[in-house]
Amino acid sequence: MKIRDLLNKLEGIQTIETVMDALEVDRKKAVYYVYRLRKKGYVKTKSLKGNKRMYNISFENRLKGFSYYDIINKHAPFKITISNIDKIYGTEPTYEETLIFAIKTQSFRTILASLALFRRIEDWSLLFQLAKTNRIERQIGALYDVVRKTMLTKRMSNRFRKHSLPKEKSVWGFIVPKMKSDNFKDIEKEWKIYIPFNKKDLEVYKWFQ
Repeated sequence: MKIRDLLNKLEGIQTIETVMDALEVDRKKAVYYVYRLRKKGYVKTKSLKGNKRMYNISFENRLKGFSYYDIINKHAPFKITISNIDKIYGTEPTYEETLIFAIKTQSFRTILASLALFRRIEDWSLLFQLAKTNRIERQIGALYDVVRKTMLTKRMSNRFRKHSLPKEKSVWGFIVPKMKSDNFKDIEKEWKIYIPFNKKDLEVYKWFQ
């Protein structure tokens, strides 16, 4: 049986028993077909209780999928573990896109890990466009200033800072809801954004250069 035919009949979550039923074959033949699909990269296997296995069979499994957390974990001083991560197929997310994603999670740990990405930012124009679209220019600016106090990083573009600083009547905002810093009051005041981190939180970056 051709690989394409196997995929058409078996795509989805399967066990050896359901493969046997779908293909109307015995166990030995079912194991062989799953082996063929796995060898081509179409199968992800999960072990169950009682020495059983569950197979996730999909064309997408063969594609090189990336997630924003893959990018963050590649550069952060500690790892973020998330279940049920959506993958992006066909292209790897940029550092600028990943940083925007991290801040939008409003997750203390995810944002803390993503601070390492500031050292990788090359396209400040793109970052500004993305930040403006998502209305988080001040969050980006405030976190950047925190990073500059913590580790070496490339300089923010003058255009980004000029067009992102708050107006006189701007309302104060949060990066992580209800969290404020005890140490970065000057940055908070300049950007009218409450920083969720204290200096102690940033010690994970102490030797990270």
